[in-house]
Amino acid sequence: AVVSTKQWYQRRVAITAGMEELYKKKQSDLMRFLLRVRCWQFRQLTAIHRASRPTRPDKARRLGYKNKQGICIYRTRVKRGGRKRLAAKGICYGKPKTSGVNQLKFQRSLQSVAEERVGRACGGLRVLNSYWVGQDAVYKYYEVICVDTAHKAIRNDPRINWICNPVHKHRELRGLTSAGKKNRGMGKGHNYTKVIGSSRRANWKRRNTLSLRRYR
Repeated sequence: AVVSTKQWYQRRVAITAGMEELYKKKQSDLMRFLLRVRCWQFRQLTAIHRASRPTRPDKARRLGYKNKQGICIYRTRVKRGGRKRLAAKGICYGKPKTSGVNQLKFQRSLQSVAEERVGRACGGLRVLNSYWVGQDAVYKYYEVICVDTAHKAIRNDPRINWICNPVHKHRELRGLTSAGKKNRGMGKGHNYTKVIGSSRRANWKRRNTLSLRRYR
């Protein structure tokens, strides 16, 4: 049977919506089984590897993924848990504020760390975005959407070729991806007026610096 473009689009929307609803109920029997099996599979693979297709196509597409040349998916894992201070024999010298070895937390999220590792491993690609795909007792697994800026299909596409601009080199290392911005405390609205101008510190500095120019 011949399917019209409208029918094909409606079916695709229905499938995507169904997948989205499934992922909202991660404790259902189906999702628990599926995530457990997937985590087993991910554990057998290397820490950073190329995925042939996104595990969550609906989520990937919402974050900018397109099934076209020049866009690829890398899957990575990051160890869960806090950060332990490197201190010989657990001795922290100085004031009590600096003491403590175990219950320290890293300032950025594990997702941001995952993006950074993929960005370093794939130096020729640009990190567009990332999303969670699973976790077990030891690791969290993320898929990172990467873009090859040297590919003609990317350079000629006006919807994605903004990322070819040199200012977007290693966005993930400078907190410019979605996960990175969250960790910097960036956002819109009246709750975020104190971080306008790149950061809380920059905002404070701008408001508290008296600039007396020579010619004014």
